[in-house]
Amino acid sequence: MNAEISTSWYKFQSIANSFIALLPNIILALIIFIIILFIASRIKALVKRLTRNRRSARNLGLVLGRLAQGVTILVGLFIALSIIIPSLKAGDLVQLLGISGVAIGFGFRDILQNFLAGILILLTEPFQIDDQIVFKGFEGTVENIQTRATIIRTYDGRRIVIPNSELFTNSVTVNTAFDNCRLEYDIGIGYADDIYLAKQLMLDAVHSIDEILKDPAPDVLVMELAGSSVNIRVRWWIKPPRRADNLSSRDKVISAIKQKLYVENGIDLPYPTQQILFHDQTEETDGNRSRQREGWPAGKSEVPKPHRISDSLSLLAKARSLEDNNGKVDS
Repeated sequence: MNAEISTSWYKFQSIANSFIALLPNIILALIIFIIILFIASRIKALVKRLTRNRRSARNLGLVLGRLAQGVTILVGLFIALSIIIPSLKAGDLVQLLGISGVAIGFGFRDILQNFLAGILILLTEPFQIDDQIVFKGFEGTVENIQTRATIIRTYDGRRIVIPNSELFTNSVTVNTAFDNCRLEYDIGIGYADDIYLAKQLMLDAVHSIDEILKDPAPDVLVMELAGSSVNIRVRWWIKPPRRADNLSSRDKVISAIKQKLYVENGIDLPYPTQQILFHDQTEETDGNRSRQREGWPAGKSEVPKPHRISDSLSLLAKARSLEDNNGKVDS
């Protein structure tokens, strides 16, 4: 029993002596680590200050500042451990960190992918906070760009969270990337109306709207000879190119053009129409496509005159009456 107590006491004394021997190194390592923590906080503040001229600086500065702070703290931790345990080499720490990084990478692959994509989006800025974008079936205003996902607010008041990896690897339409935006609308007029007059009236209607830019100037182009109308495309530019301004200018342009063409100048705005030909199937030319009224005559053949359905019905009634009378005579 006394031997066991002596052995335990000897081990305790060995640990205490080792701790006392390492105490100066531990104190030095703590002092260095505290200094590195202070340096890391200053580096974080410096990075945030350097990125404050960007519109997305709130997220970019925060992310880059945290990264710089984390890397600095990690380096400080390596230095502190090397001071406390002199036998521990930096290569061993790097090797351990590499193995751990691979394991973490496999376990959190999607999270790391979104994180790296978020960093690249914040750095390259293909779109910024308050931009209006279209991604696949979603359209709205960018509210926030986080390291994991980008949040947009749709025009009808819903929130959409899109992973950054999808935004970075797919096409995104940025409607507010430039100061100006061109809009267009097709309007059909009747074939009997004067095209050049209609085009001038459309330009006059567009120029009467204050929101429409004079430079670049609006224009009108004949686009198609459609089945029941001549389609003319009106194009105009607005500033700023936001959704509300888009809808407002479109409303004013279409209303002004309809008033100018149809109400004030009587230019037809036709509906889609169809021509239906009725054939009573009682003509001598039935079956001869070159001579039927609803067919296109071949060559210079004479086109048969149209018959009224009422006349055909009268002829049928007379023929039936004759048949009945002949039957009575025979009987």
